[in-house]
Amino acid sequence: MSKILVTGADGFIGSHLTELLVEQGHQVRALAQYNSFNFWGWLEDVSCRDDIEVISGDIRDPDVCNRITRGVDTVFHLAALIAIPYSYEAPDSYVATNIDGTVNICRAAIANGVRRVVHTSTSEVYGTARYVPIDEAHPLQPQSPYSASKIGADMMAMSYHNAYNLPLCIARPFNTYGPRQSARAVIPTIISQIASGATRIQLGDVSPTRDFNYVRDTCRGFIALAECDAAIGQTVNIGSNFEISVGDTLELIRELMGRDVEFVTDEQRIRPEKSEVFRLWCDNRLIRELTGYDPEVDIREGLKRTIDWFVQPGNLARYKPGIYNV
Repeated sequence: MSKILVTGADGFIGSHLTELLVEQGHQVRALAQYNSFNFWGWLEDVSCRDDIEVISGDIRDPDVCNRITRGVDTVFHLAALIAIPYSYEAPDSYVATNIDGTVNICRAAIANGVRRVVHTSTSEVYGTARYVPIDEAHPLQPQSPYSASKIGADMMAMSYHNAYNLPLCIARPFNTYGPRQSARAVIPTIISQIASGATRIQLGDVSPTRDFNYVRDTCRGFIALAECDAAIGQTVNIGSNFEISVGDTLELIRELMGRDVEFVTDEQRIRPEKSEVFRLWCDNRLIRELTGYDPEVDIREGLKRTIDWFVQPGNLARYKPGIYNV
């Protein structure tokens, strides 16, 4: 049993990762972003709520980062601002959280002798694919303030490995989906609108392709990399190696939900022309070679599980399907 810190544990992927770590027998310290309501985000709903140590704080504060990394063996650093549309409006906050926050975590990890750091990147740093499938050598293209901040965070994280021998790996997940995901993402946007009874589903561009990976498979990838010494100092994709267009994903969801709905374009959901990432397809050979990792849940089964969660009235009530979630 090891002591593990998960930053961003109150979020979508972080809450699932926290559950899986506890399921595997680890002691977990979970960082939730501080708020005056003492609300722990999705940690309020996890099955292991009584078995984890929850700390409220902010990674933008170096003192908080130093305190939460004490006595910890492994850090999974997921805390970040991730909504792409909002990054156009508030880029400074993305720099402060994603870049400065990552520096704070790395410095604290060194000061407290953390044995392994898994830093979370994103496939958005690749931009529109210049070739497919996208391997880790693909050029980085900052097509939004969000992706630029994540490129900066990745580079700062790796610099701490190179300059200070911090035992760090960069995990680069492609498009994760599943229960608890924010409606800013396309799959929850579609499901929540249909589940709420809408017949005209508002969306942006449906032509881009994505490599969707079910959330538990993404979390399995994180843990596999944390347990792999050969991954130290490397950037590693986590994905399904399966490409599907947003339009085809919509059709599959419509079929699985058995609803006759019309998809209409909402102009406010369309990214600026040079900012849209039109193609993402993960080459996951490196993580397979390093760890033997292989996704277990295909897109059809993953969507079924996600739909089953969203259509539960208590879960659907947490969303506002009629409002565009920036």
